[in-house]
Amino acid sequence: MNPFTGKVSSMIEMIDGLRKSPEIMQQVTYWHTIPPRDPKLADFPEGLHEGICVALRHKNIGQLYTHQAESFRQVTAGNHVVTVTPTASGKTLCYNLPVLQKILENDASRALYLFPTKALAQDQVAELQEMIEFMDVDIKTHTYDGDTPPTVRQAIRNAGHIVVTNPDMLHSAILPHHTKWVKLFENLNYIVIDEVHSYRGVFGSHVANVIRRLKRICRFYGSNPQFICASATIDNPKEHAERLIGETVALIDNNGAPAGEKHFVFYNPPVVNQQLGIRKSSVLETRTLAGKLLRSGIQTIVFARSRVRVEILLTYLQELVSHELGSKSIRGYRGGYLPKLRREIEKGLRSGEIRGVVSTNALELGIDIGQLQACVLNGYPGTIASTWQQSGRAGRRQETSLTILVASSNPLDQYLIQNPRYFFERPPEQARIHPDNLIILVDHVKCAAYELPFEANEKFGEESLTDVLEYLTEEQVLHQVNDRWYWMEQSFPAHNISLRSAAQENFIIIDMTNGHRVIGECDRFSAPTLIHEEAIYIHEGIQFQVEKLDYEEKKAFVRQVSVDYFTDASMAVQLKVLHVNREGHVGGLLRQLGEVTVNAQPTIFKKIRLRTHENIGSGPIRLPEEELHTSSYWFTFDEAMAAGRSANDMQHALLGIANVLAHLAPLYLMCDPMDIRVVPQVKAVHSKLPTVFFYDRYPGGVGLSDRLYEVHGQLMDQARSLIKSCGCISGCPACVGPIEEVGLLGKKLALELLAELDGGAR
Repeated sequence: MNPFTGKVSSMIEMIDGLRKSPEIMQQVTYWHTIPPRDPKLADFPEGLHEGICVALRHKNIGQLYTHQAESFRQVTAGNHVVTVTPTASGKTLCYNLPVLQKILENDASRALYLFPTKALAQDQVAELQEMIEFMDVDIKTHTYDGDTPPTVRQAIRNAGHIVVTNPDMLHSAILPHHTKWVKLFENLNYIVIDEVHSYRGVFGSHVANVIRRLKRICRFYGSNPQFICASATIDNPKEHAERLIGETVALIDNNGAPAGEKHFVFYNPPVVNQQLGIRKSSVLETRTLAGKLLRSGIQTIVFARSRVRVEILLTYLQELVSHELGSKSIRGYRGGYLPKLRREIEKGLRSGEIRGVVSTNALELGIDIGQLQACVLNGYPGTIASTWQQSGRAGRRQETSLTILVASSNPLDQYLIQNPRYFFERPPEQARIHPDNLIILVDHVKCAAYELPFEANEKFGEESLTDVLEYLTEEQVLHQVNDRWYWMEQSFPAHNISLRSAAQENFIIIDMTNGHRVIGECDRFSAPTLIHEEAIYIHEGIQFQVEKLDYEEKKAFVRQVSVDYFTDASMAVQLKVLHVNREGHVGGLLRQLGEVTVNAQPTIFKKIRLRTHENIGSGPIRLPEEELHTSSYWFTFDEAMAAGRSANDMQHALLGIANVLAHLAPLYLMCDPMDIRVVPQVKAVHSKLPTVFFYDRYPGGVGLSDRLYEVHGQLMDQARSLIKSCGCISGCPACVGPIEEVGLLGKKLALELLAELDGGAR
């Protein structure tokens, strides 16, 4: 049966139909089939409480998966653990079983669960509650977040066996008021941290410091809790968990969960302008493919990278299938939806009433949405780890499933779609954090001093705090009495410290469409590029234009608009090398890692069309210069390579290489492309030679440049390969950048310069 003319009887028939469709297969660059995997089972561990065994059997669980049993053994042996397995592999039992066991053995025991989002926390509490109710035992499990009513908070502090919260609440509402939580901290046996991979970059560096403060308070109350961590698949789970919690952990990665056959399809939209390298819109192709799946009766999830794309795709799909399925059967899901609406959508997906959902990465985390059959990704999600997480949303119950990745014109998408083996044969990225970033560290030392005075020679993580404590004493934030440092300011430090940004001078964004309401905030270093006047700012899928930026008062005034472009700001950047930490000579190239000062002056902004990434206009930005001290990795071409090239040719070659590298760098980093900046200089100030700089876009750096320094050779190889394989003539948005930026010879010049790097240099 043709899968595009009506319902298909099974997923296998649907896949067969796609394979027989010439129009689809013409755009498929790779079709990868992952065979089904049988379960690896283990008997219930010896000593597992009978009540838990009965509850598990009630849920038709007669044996555990090997990783669940191993996790229970390691925790009961007294080790800190991190369990790393794919989506839908039953990680929840890895921490619920030891926690319930301990509380059933000793009613005074307490556990603290940390989840990155409120939705995930509530979802996991429901599952835990169901098990506790069946066992008919008095184990009180409560969510403690911003929505918890004040009347309930008192009861949770005194009587909650399991307190479920998020890092932001722990930072600002629990740790500063630890005297109200004596019962929890005195009896705390376990700290559960789920979705450990999501604690990376600036957020992860903050959370590592929040955990240092948590452990300090536990020591004060005489407890020494064990950490039970769970993570999606990343390249460095053990190292990352150890940096996050400051303890040695046992790694459990022997996944015993079964999986159905999985088909992973790489789909590249057709080229519509060969010379400019412009392809058909990935949004329109996603709409076509997802529409075909939905009309064939296949329950489908569509992931889009931005909230605005979620809304565009949702509108398209609802129009496409409304007369067949009804518009209510296709729903959107993203941050910013009210909890009640999100619960309703999750329930509809589980029951099958909702046939399709369009989501941002909000549904990437382990929220239970039941059994979906197909997943369509609009654009590469940014990391291999995220791609597998999103793909894991289809085929959750060991059935055959399909994932289609629809590439955009972005160079990173084009690299992966043309090099599928790179995606399938290499481990996911590493999560990087830098908890000892001085700006972040000082903020949390202030919070810690407010919570408990510091003693002489007390360690906070790896660092000795003498210099920091002396500095805060000079600033009259702390007061030293003998060998103790006390908080002396009137204010309460945690309230002014956001875990999501490195420096705390944030701009607030005020919507003036109907009255005045604050809709978001933006850190100081992003403000000139994201919220300059006339910038398009996207919040919860809605576009706003910045009408006025009050730089002194740190306020941006915005109004709702509906346009088909986004804005991208250009900066005039001056870099000054302060210190070189590491360096290496290879061929005609010197690569270095060190510290730099960045002076950035926003100059103009470009209007980029949403679907094709064409430049459709520009305007000036009039804002003061910002200074940033951060970590950087750079490579310099020697005089021999610079000789024989005009400054103009070298400028175009470097700009082309920098454009490609800016997009390829996230292949190695779990970060947003905006977190790392690339700046080419024909004549760098410190060496007078052609240089390309990468720098972390956060004060003090968060370890991104360090990683890029390590993978320099692979990066250069991939840049050459991407430019070579691109089908355009002179340069396009999918490789070195559009001709308007890099000139007519930009592509050729970039390739010549990269080709001159001999085998040793790469």
